[in-house]
Order: sequence, then structure tokens, then C-alpha cells
Amino acid sequence: MFRNGITDIFFDLDHTLWDFEKNSALTFEKILLQHQIEVHLPHFLEIYVPLNQEYWKLYREERVTKAELRYQRLKKTFDALQIRIEDTLIDVLANDYIAHLSSFRHIFPNTREALDYLLPKYRLHIITNGFTEIQYKKLKNADIHHYFDQIIDSETAGVKKPHPKIFEVALDRAGVSPEKTLMVGDNLEADILGAQAMGMNALHFNAHREPDHDVCPIITDLIEIKNIL
Repeated sequence: MFRNGITDIFFDLDHTLWDFEKNSALTFEKILLQHQIEVHLPHFLEIYVPLNQEYWKLYREERVTKAELRYQRLKKTFDALQIRIEDTLIDVLANDYIAHLSSFRHIFPNTREALDYLLPKYRLHIITNGFTEIQYKKLKNADIHHYFDQIIDSETAGVKKPHPKIFEVALDRAGVSPEKTLMVGDNLEADILGAQAMGMNALHFNAHREPDHDVCPIITDLIEIKNIL
């Protein structure tokens, strides 16, 4: 399935190991209650989640800034809900969201089992487009930080996946050539195609049940890695 000689495995973090949607929902439940914003949480998330995905795509493409991402995804959600929120409160909510997000620690089923299986055989690393100030906290609070050798984030690298430079930085820091690596991630564009463009092997963790494809092998549960490697 993959070329022989893989020594290093790079994982995406959000939506691959760390259950972003569950942790994000719990964070919003906390901060909306704290600020006494009366909104039906499932309805809020129904609008927010696709908006967040849209703005993260714009952020990857350098079409919005970090500040614009944090503000606009909330502003547009409240506008769609026809809830009037002052800009100052949106800024407070945006900051509180980041402050509390990493305190929730849900990971995908079988994350630890898969990592326990891989760790004796491979060096494990993280390549993430998330923000520097919270990505390590997520790993630490979920108690999976100790599995990983190198943790590369887009703010430190100066570019975001799928830009080649972030993969170059990761390969250089790990001291490994691309053909000896495997990238595991949920985003076809950022993780899979980005890694393959660098000559890395790739494995798609299809967490969102997207349509099947033949770009690379697909898994829907992390424990399936045991049948591949």
C-alpha cells in the first residue's frame, strides 16, 4: 500500500486526533452561558460550523487574517441568527473561546490505541494549521503530547498547509526524507495533496464521511492504521 521504509509519521491535530467539533461545542456552551447570550446551541452550531470551515479555508489561502477569522465567524453567525451583539462583546467571546478551547480534552476514538501501536515502530510528529498558543495546550491537556517528537504549527512555519514550506520545515526538523514519511490528516486539500506534492506518503482519515476517492488510502477509524502499517 505504501512504499517500504517509512520511519516517520506526521499527524494533523484538529479533526484527526483532537475532536475539534466536540471540544468546540463544549467551549461555546460554556462561554455563551457565561455571557448570558440566549441562543439554542444546536442552532448556533448549525450556522457556525460551516462558517468556521469557510473562514479557515480563507485563512489557509491567506485571504483573511487571524483576527478577521476570529471576528467574522462569530459576527456572521450572530447576524444569521438575527441576534444583535456589540463588536466589543464579539471580541470578548473570540478571546474567551481561544482561552477555554484547549481545556476540553476529547480525542477521537482509538487515538491512544493507534498511537500506542505506532510509537514503538515509528517516530511520530504533528503538523498543524492551528494557532501556536493553544495547539500544545490541546496536546498536553488531552495527555497525548508525549507521543510526539516534533510539533510544527503554521504560525511558527510562517505558512499554512498545503504550502510546501510547512512540510519542508517539518521534514527538516525531523531530519527525514519525504519518501520515508506518512502524513495522516482529515483535510484532502491541506493534508493529503499538500503532503503528496512533497513526495510524502499520505493516509486520509475521513472523519467527515466525505465521498470516497482514489487519491490515497482512506480510513474512518484510527485503529484501522494497525491493518495498514
